Amino acid sequence: MSIITLTTDYGLKDHFVGALKGKLLSEFREATIIDISHNINAFNVAEAAYIIGAAYSSFPKGTVHLIGVDIELNSENQHIAMQWNDHYFVCSDNGILSMLTQKIVPQKLVTITIHDRLASDATDLDVFVKVACHLAKGGLLNVIGKDIKAIKEITELQAIVKENQIKGYVNYIDHYGNVVTNISKKVFLEISKGRPYEIKFKTQIIKTILPKYSDIGISDKYPLKYYEGEKLAIFNEAGFLEIAIFRSNPDNVGSASSLLGLSYRDVVTIEFRN
Repeated sequence: MSIITLTTDYGLKDHFVGALKGKLLSEFREATIIDISHNINAFNVAEAAYIIGAAYSSFPKGTVHLIGVDIELNSENQHIAMQWNDHYFVCSDNGILSMLTQKIVPQKLVTITIHDRLASDATDLDVFVKVACHLAKGGLLNVIGKDIKAIKEITELQAIVKENQIKGYVNYIDHYGNVVTNISKKVFLEISKGRPYEIKFKTQIIKTILPKYSDIGISDKYPLKYYEGEKLAIFNEAGFLEIAIFRSNPDNVGSASSLLGLSYRDVVTIEFRN
């Protein structure tokens, strides 16, 4: 089975997602096409990086991930394809992949060079479709590109680490209004060394990172419903610090984003005490 996943900022109102799937099936009818998300905020590279980083490992090795965010080819934004952890990624060199390459060195990385082989009216998306289908069929990266050694990085994906502090930023706000930062569990464990800490943002402080949401119920005397509406912090499944409101509902009672006043790129710090 050849799987191609789609992550874009196209939304679902217009024809773009349907047309993209049509192009893929016209090129490779046997492909299995899976939507990861089409609701990335327009041109939000950091958000796309988080989403693909959180989702890719749920798919089998050999899956091709097409990322349609900020894909226009220009002097500052080349088209690239990467083999990484036995998965393939097709996107623009705009920093989207730098979250992944912080963790594992790419197996192979190329800048795509097939543009002159396509029709003169071919779009940037046509290039991505051609490359994604080529890879899904088992084709080699060298056939569609030229080796490169490095890709563009976006510094906002990386927390700033000091001896007694980790300074991070809000990278993503999910469907529940939970706020995801760029502070990873890996970095936290490396810096904390068992020391007490406080998570600070706006005028708020959280002193404990819970293993899971329901662990906020610290007393057997009260049911979990008693704790609804309280703020908490966990490391989510993707391994990043998440600030939430227990059993919040953004549509009526509010969420971590609305109730705590946290928005994209707001600062969140963890301060350690010796």
